[in-house]
Amino acid sequence: MANKKEDKKLTNDQAEKKIMSLKKDLFNIRFKKINNQITNPAQYNQIKKSIARLYTTIKGNK
Repeated sequence: MANKKEDKKLTNDQAEKKIMSLKKDLFNIRFKKINNQITNPAQYNQIKKSIARLYTTIKGNK
């Protein structure tokens, strides 16, 4: 996970690319969670918060 300060320094394009990669990770974690293969269940919420933080950064840069 990236640092909060690093997320604020990203440009809109970089933030959008990072959001897409985090969404893919979230998708994979959901499948692992269903199959009981996940090692860190808290990671799901951390990724969701990171995505929300990036959307806020994009909205603030416009």
